[in-house]
Amino acid sequence: MPFDVQAFATHRFGGHGGRLRISYHDRGPDWVELALPYAPDLVGDPERGVIASGPIITLMDMVTSLAVWARRDRFVPHATLDLRVDYLRPATPGRTVIGRGECYRLTRAIAFVRGQAHDGDPDDPIANVAGTYMNLDA
Repeated sequence: MPFDVQAFATHRFGGHGGRLRISYHDRGPDWVELALPYAPDLVGDPERGVIASGPIITLMDMVTSLAVWARRDRFVPHATLDLRVDYLRPATPGRTVIGRGECYRLTRAIAFVRGQAHDGDPDDPIANVAGTYMNLDA
C-alpha cells in the first residue's frame, strides 16, 4: 500500500506537532507542504509579534521527514542526523507559515533533504533548510 502523506498528517500529528497545530497543506510528486498557523502563544518576540524559531524548526523537521517517507513510499523509522536552518528574515506577524520539504536523494541508509519556509510568497522565504536522516530499518 502506498504511503498516504495526507492521511498520515491528518491522523498522526499529536504531541508537539499537534500542540503547534501543524497540518497538511499540499503535496507534489517530490515534495510535501505543511502549515503552521499563526497563534499568539507561539510568539517569541512579543513587541514585534513574531513566531519563535522553535515552532518553525519543528515544522521543517516534520515536513522534511514526511518528504522522506513520501519518496520511499512507505513509513520507515528514521532519525534526524542533521538539520541546518538558515533564517533569512522573521515571519510576518499574523500569517501562517508554510513549510515545504523535498527528499532529493536516497541511499540505503541516508536520506538527503532540503526545504523552505515562507509566509505567503515562496520567492521571499523565511528560512532554508538542508539535512540528513538515517534509516533505522537498513
